[in-house]
Amino acid sequence: MMHTTNYHNTLITVSPDCPAATAAPPARQDTIAGRQYAMLNDSPYGLTSDELLLAVENERKGPIDAVTFFSTPKACLRASPLVKRHGYGLYHDAGGKIALIPVESVEYARLLAAPDVEKRPGMRNSRR
Repeated sequence: MMHTTNYHNTLITVSPDCPAATAAPPARQDTIAGRQYAMLNDSPYGLTSDELLLAVENERKGPIDAVTFFSTPKACLRASPLVKRHGYGLYHDAGGKIALIPVESVEYARLLAAPDVEKRPGMRNSRR
């Protein structure tokens, strides 16, 4: 059985306790956040969540096939450091493809206000 982390027509909002008031790229490119940022910034609406997570895993640890990787549940992008610490929302379009949306942008406000877009909050940094 393959598990999926894909959403459709959904905005993953910046975590409620995100320390960033405005979006900022991760300082280090060799981190998970840095790799996710680079891939999404280079190709807006080019990858689904599953494709992004698999590509980052392949960069970090070497080749693994999708069936093996998704044979166990994976944390979705609500747990991404981009939404937890760096001030980015992640919008999944109708086809499941993702774009980075800076929290201070007009696009973020538009998506947040759109009644036809599902909203999922980014996970908190702490349990409090």
